[in-house]
Amino acid sequence: MSYYPVRSIITIICLTFSNLIYSQDSLNVKTDTSHYQQITTAGHTLYPYNKNRVHLVTAANIIGYGSVMIGFNSAWYSQYPRSKFHFFNDNAEWLQVDKAGHIYGAYIESFASYEMWRWSGLPRKQRIWAGGLSGVAYQSIIEILDGFSSEYGFSWGDFSANILGSGLFTAQEFAWDDQRIKMKFSFHKKDYGAADLNARANVIFGKFETERFLKDYNASTDWVSINIKSFFPKTKLPGWFAIAFGYGAEGMFGARSNIAKDKNGNIIFDRSDIKRYRQWFLAPDVDLTKIKTKKKAVKIILGVLNSFKFPTPSLEFSNGSFKGHWIYF
Repeated sequence: MSYYPVRSIITIICLTFSNLIYSQDSLNVKTDTSHYQQITTAGHTLYPYNKNRVHLVTAANIIGYGSVMIGFNSAWYSQYPRSKFHFFNDNAEWLQVDKAGHIYGAYIESFASYEMWRWSGLPRKQRIWAGGLSGVAYQSIIEILDGFSSEYGFSWGDFSANILGSGLFTAQEFAWDDQRIKMKFSFHKKDYGAADLNARANVIFGKFETERFLKDYNASTDWVSINIKSFFPKTKLPGWFAIAFGYGAEGMFGARSNIAKDKNGNIIFDRSDIKRYRQWFLAPDVDLTKIKTKKKAVKIILGVLNSFKFPTPSLEFSNGSFKGHWIYF
């Protein structure tokens, strides 16, 4: 799929729900608490195996994701004719910003699923695999639906990016029992400064801010945020300090070019004079999960917000030169 609104929606839902469910130790679930003991290791709370919680998490994954997909299928795929399963090579589209989005989405979904399984007390290896494979599974179902849509097709590039995102999460859990390297996302409101460009953006990215947040690749950046103290525990830097590397792009008013044609092949938009270019960013970041708090509500909020890049001064490299931003998001 050329853009991924459903992936962003699923990511936000999974992340929010996972933080809510595992943070509520007093959730009204029948459980034997006589042997209940929380053990903290690597900064994470471990829970004893709880059959009722396992059933709850299983049901939440099936019912929650199933409901989202049914609604999305009705609202989106029903608008286009069905076809035989086929493939579509979209690797050259959107300067691969969409692929970075797939990596981010699969990573966050794997992380959210893992947290739910940890809350259920599932053994370590089982919850890692269950969480890691969830990100690939959630996204791959959408790829399969794309494969049966005449408008799109199954993308091996998207599928590979999904695996990379889930693999990043899974590998770190097995290696460190922690996420020292986190995927994050940022978005800024974009005004294209010209009537024809704003009109074109309204067509392909949507008119409203919520639509732009999900679709506007020119206004989004995907980040890899590295927690410094987790790699260098003896450093005097605070535990929340991180360094982030970002990737984005600008000047895109179409998937492959800035020329658009109608169904009859007539050119209806041509801004091939605008350069499409990649952007690379370097910036300090804040790992909000490392901020200590005893308040569950605050912990939930910090956990959800940590999937987004904290606004900071940033250094951008693009078009062969560097430029600084006092605040970039």
